[in-house]
Amino acid sequence: MSEFPEGAPCWVDAMFTDVEGAKEFYADVLGWTFGEASSEYGNYTQAYSGGKAVAAVVPPMPGGDAPSQWCLYFASPDAAATAAKIKAAGGELMMEPMQVGTFGTMAIAKEPSGAVFGVWQPGEHKGFEKLGEAGAYAWAEVFSREPAKADGFLTKVFPYEGRQMEAGDDPETAGMDFKIFSLGGKENPVLGRMKMGDEFPPEIPSYVQVYFAVPDCDEAIEKTKARGGKLHFGPMDSPFGRFAAVADPQGAAFAVIDLTTTVGEMPKFD
Repeated sequence: MSEFPEGAPCWVDAMFTDVEGAKEFYADVLGWTFGEASSEYGNYTQAYSGGKAVAAVVPPMPGGDAPSQWCLYFASPDAAATAAKIKAAGGELMMEPMQVGTFGTMAIAKEPSGAVFGVWQPGEHKGFEKLGEAGAYAWAEVFSREPAKADGFLTKVFPYEGRQMEAGDDPETAGMDFKIFSLGGKENPVLGRMKMGDEFPPEIPSYVQVYFAVPDCDEAIEKTKARGGKLHFGPMDSPFGRFAAVADPQGAAFAVIDLTTTVGEMPKFD
């Protein structure tokens, strides 16, 4: 797969205290297989779907006690330049740009409303080798309590065109504040942004929800629960697919979506 354009989601990884447990869970729920742990890089272990690299898991850094969570990385041709834009736009750098051998350069940041994300400048490692198919990354949304802050930040840091979803007649989406960001034209949406309402407990900060494609949403939910994970929301039918928000046994939240089962008309965006 060719290199990703600036601002495109290009990789995901997560830290787990119990890496072997995480591997067993995702092997069952998403059908992943795993490569050898790279001891030179903190036992970073790539996950594969059909032999294609789709994600990675890694144990926490020594002394680290951060909760398990998936981190989405956005492509950058120059991580240092993107880091400067992040600071200028009111974001916070949690990890300054750091070269990872010959693989590339990474940074970790937080946008002004609190969602954490990564930046990846590719070297030998370009990013996802598979997209939008069962077992692979499909989509992502920034869930934000302060959408105006997130929207302004995203369009300053990355070359996005943002469009707001129009209020329609569907009661499911009435009052929903949802925006999509595209690269290189409206026909190429790469990221969503959802306003967090009162249905979210106040202790949950703004976050990035990563969607993984599955052949059957309901089956993925049952496997998640059987393995000790939790169902947070859904399943719900939509024009984009049947999806549900879940968490693995170590608390890392993500969503599963069956892209082949679509219901209803696509929403309109301004």
